Parts: sequence; C-alpha cells; structure tokens
Amino acid sequence: MRRNREKAAMHVATFVIKKLATRGAIVGAAVAALSMCATVGRPGSGGTAAGQPRNAIIFVADGLRRGSVDATQAPTLLRVRQQGVDFVNSHALFPTFTTPNAAAIATGHALGDHGDFSNTVYPGFAIFNDGAIAGKRTGTSTPFLENDQVLADIDEHFANRNYLNEESLLALARAQGFQTASVGKLGPVAIQDVTQLNPVGGNLPVPQTVFLDDATGTPAGIPLSAAVQAALAAAGLPAAAPPRTQPAGDVATPGTRDANVAQQRYFADATTKALLPLFKASGKNFVLVFWSRDPDGTQHNQGDSLNQLVPGINGPTSRAAVANADANLEQILDAVEADAQLRATTDVIVTSDHGFATISKHEVDAQGHASTSYSTRFTYAAAHGGNEVVPGWLPPGF
Repeated sequence: MRRNREKAAMHVATFVIKKLATRGAIVGAAVAALSMCATVGRPGSGGTAAGQPRNAIIFVADGLRRGSVDATQAPTLLRVRQQGVDFVNSHALFPTFTTPNAAAIATGHALGDHGDFSNTVYPGFAIFNDGAIAGKRTGTSTPFLENDQVLADIDEHFANRNYLNEESLLALARAQGFQTASVGKLGPVAIQDVTQLNPVGGNLPVPQTVFLDDATGTPAGIPLSAAVQAALAAAGLPAAAPPRTQPAGDVATPGTRDANVAQQRYFADATTKALLPLFKASGKNFVLVFWSRDPDGTQHNQGDSLNQLVPGINGPTSRAAVANADANLEQILDAVEADAQLRATTDVIVTSDHGFATISKHEVDAQGHASTSYSTRFTYAAAHGGNEVVPGWLPPGF
C-alpha cells in the first residue's frame, strides 16, 4: 500500500527565536525567525511608533511543502512569500513529525532541549497513572501526544509541571501583558502554551491563553472562559468545534476525497469573528497562533492513490487541502487588513512544521520493479480482519 510520510521542509530558524526571545523581543523574535513573514498593509500605510509593542499572528500550515505554494492553489501564501521576508533555506527538525517541530516553534529550542522527539513517545511511565486527570484509567507507556489530556498528564510528572522544560513564546507574551490564543489542530495547539493545561482538581482549568482545537466543547477539551464563549455566541458560532470527517481508508477502501474544510472554516471564523474583535476591544496587544491541520491531515488520509504510487500527494484531494489552508490564511489577512488599527499594528508570520512525501511500499524504481525485501514475504493481518497490506508489499513501519 502507498503510504504518505512527513518530511523536512520550510521551518523556523530556531536559534534566532531562542536568542531574541530570551531578551524579551517576543514579536520581533517570531518575525525574524519564521519562514515567511509580512507586515500587513502597504508601505506608508502607518504603523506603531518605534519601540511600541505590536500584535503577531503566527500561521502554521501543517505538512506544507515549499513547492506546493503557487498561484493556482495557494495565491495567498504566494503573495506573503513574495511581498514579505522569505527564508529560502529553513528546515524542519528531525524527526520530521508534528509535535517535535511544534515544540520548536513554541519554544525556539531544538529537540535536545525540549525533549519532544516524536508524536508518540516513551516518557518512562504509563499515561494517566497518577490520577492527575479525573476518571482516566492507567493507559499505554507510549502515548500519542496529539491529545490535550495526555499533554496535561505528562506535564504533571515533571517537577516544574512542564514536560518541555522550556518557556514558550506564548508564555513569554502573557508575562509581558499580551493576550494569547492558539487555534486549530489538536496537539500542537496546546503545545504552544502547554503549562496552561496543568490540571486543577483532576480537570483541565480555564486557561489565560485561549485554546480552540478539535476537542473544544467536549469533556476531553480545554475549557473556554465565559468571555470567549460570549464572543463566539455573538459571532453566531457554537462553543464546540465540528468533528473532522476524513476516513483514512484501508488496503481495499480509498481514504478521504475531501479536504478538512468544515472544521478549519470554524477555526478561521472563530479567529476572525470572535477572537480578533475580543482582543481589539480589550485594548491590549496579542499573539495568536493558528495551526492549520491541512494540508497534513488530508495528505495522510487522501484517497487518490489506493495501492498506487502516483499521483500520491500530488492528486486533487491533496491540492484541495493546500487550497483550504490558503483560504484560511486569506480570511485572516482580510480581517486584519479590513481594520485600520489591526492593519497598522499586526505582523503576520507564515511557516510549516514539516513537508511531505509519498513513500513507496512496493516499487523500488521508476521502472516499477517490486521490492524483494524479506518483509514482503509475509502476510500481515489487520486488526479488523483481512490483510493490512497487499501481499508482497512492505508493512507499516518500513
């Protein structure tokens, strides 16, 4: 079976964030360090006085390859790259998974400092083994980190209640009086200010940073403050995110043929119609992270290449996912540009946590010769019955 894999692409210059953020230059560090950035507005359109704090919106397109940015499927991303500062030789950290790079974007530190080496880790204990999260039974010793309760529980096992052991950009911003928010994909959103999840009485508390992710509005999610709930209601939006409906498929059934449109539209609407007006009304500066699950989520589950190497992640479904992320960015930029005050005081930074590649589980060359690996000689049973892979193909993990 064809498998898609995350791969290195444009990313943060993490040492720049680390150097500048420790000096308190929060927004300046982000602008200097991320892969594409642009000040909203045109030259001469006005701005803050020298030395005055500015707002920052950090837009992360999960799994976006640099080569996917073009005028057809990503005109907004292309405009930011052409009109802003383009870091042409930035790279993801290795392993090129989401949470290690989310931790780098959050803290400005590499893996040796923040210790998040993969989306699934062995922390040295079974998750939920200490009763920190009420009602959770002891679970696996290798938890998947894209889960708010898992991240909160892991934090509890560290003396400083911070599994990354580094201060994040959003935490620094909060300490300087900025309003902070993290919106989008479950997991990396919480990692941006992970100590805000420290449990109180067995539950996730209402944090100072606003979190909106897949679990928002569910018992497993991070609660929203009354003010944020009221802002969502005033915007005609529910206080619960719509579910992601993108089946992965299996050896006999294609995966999704649709991008993650509905869920990400909700996050973009919540950002532009609720959070930005709320932040503006407070009169305080803000730092907001918007983490777009697309194109990554759709590229993982796309159904354009069932048991075929081509088109892989170059098919119509993956292209639609790039366009989906581009549309979210366009909506956010339009909202900022339409407001004179936000336009004059807001910097927008766009980056990716990693790129993506189609990995062959069968062909080993352009002529279509099949793999003769020892592992291809076996049949691999699926948990639900039948085969997990086509006979003669490599199993997951290769």
